[in-house]
Amino acid sequence: MLTDEEAAVLAAIDEDALGRTLLELISVPSVTGSAAESQLQHQLAGRLEWLGMDVDLWFMDLPALRADPDFPGTEAPREEAWGLVGTTPDGGDGPTLILQGHVDVVPPGDPAAWDGDPFVPRVTGDLVHGRGACDMKAGLAAHLAALAAIRTTGTRLRGRVAAHFVVGEEDGGLGAFGTLRRGHRGDACVIAEPTAGTLITATAGALTFRLAVPGRAAHGSSREQGVSAVDAYLPLHRALAALETERNRDPSPLLAEYPIPYAVSVGTVRAGDWASSVPDLLVAEGRLGVRIDEDPADARAGLERCVAEACAADPWLREHPATVTWPGGQFAGGRLPEGHALADTVAGAHADATGGPRPRQRGAAYGSDLRLYAGAGIPTLQYGPGDIAVAHSEREHVSLREVVRVARTLALTVLRTVGTK
Repeated sequence: MLTDEEAAVLAAIDEDALGRTLLELISVPSVTGSAAESQLQHQLAGRLEWLGMDVDLWFMDLPALRADPDFPGTEAPREEAWGLVGTTPDGGDGPTLILQGHVDVVPPGDPAAWDGDPFVPRVTGDLVHGRGACDMKAGLAAHLAALAAIRTTGTRLRGRVAAHFVVGEEDGGLGAFGTLRRGHRGDACVIAEPTAGTLITATAGALTFRLAVPGRAAHGSSREQGVSAVDAYLPLHRALAALETERNRDPSPLLAEYPIPYAVSVGTVRAGDWASSVPDLLVAEGRLGVRIDEDPADARAGLERCVAEACAADPWLREHPATVTWPGGQFAGGRLPEGHALADTVAGAHADATGGPRPRQRGAAYGSDLRLYAGAGIPTLQYGPGDIAVAHSEREHVSLREVVRVARTLALTVLRTVGTK
């Protein structure tokens, strides 16, 4: 099923170079908001220039982006952010395909949980271990390998390929938001998030919420004179659990495989400032799962209504209600339009590149940059190496063979989407 031109590009995928690139990328500790995140953007800009692409590397105007009413929010502190887009120059009247990936990774957590330094990649057989191995340095390496093979063969494209390498995906999507606000667009987009051999054509969303629950301070020896904010929080915790059950009664068929597609989870709880005092304030932060096609404003209103009803039913909270605010990342849901040709193109490229069956389509129960590109009118799906089940953990790893398969699929996707001369 391959043309001579396609076969030549696949043969030009340099597996050894791809492996070296992956190890180099993991070695940069590009935690969200860190100086190393910016460092990696500059290193990748050099790689894109070496590939002969027209490179736009710019310092993002954070105050202006944060003032935008559609700003997606952030959680990690940061002093700077860099945007990076590389575009192939030899286009004509063909479409533009975006290959997108984020350079930031989450912190490694407890170093003792890792078998070695999380930012010193460890290879065991076919597997590469390290923070960011699958989420998503492997996807970046696959993008670069596909672009390099096309350049090596001298293939002339009828359209263009735009590599969007972005920061801040893990805490809201600042990089993708700023890239789109700068005017970088395309006719379709493939994000190389880890999808375990499937096509992710829809994602749920996630909104960060904060509950402030009041109490009344007192000495611990006479706690009956006070009201513990911890005790006051408990009926709200039960109400959030009931809200989760209600919101998951009829999930999208694309998310049917997930036990809880739209999770409501409390991640942090902080109360009190002295062991012998009754705490007068509890602050709980968590995430509210958003349905694929749900307006985030409706999701927020639902949680706020849940909290208000729980407060109204409690004697203390009725007079001293908890407050709800929405800091941090705000991920809406998003999807590829049903029946769009991009899914068929990537599925066919996967089958032809691997000699296996076409991958199945499914949704993801987490938020990602997909919703920003889809919201900008750019048909987008996720397809990349690795499994999200090991991301953000000390078990994070990726199969080199899988990264190669994805690079081959992406190369065919480029040729079949933008066309050749």
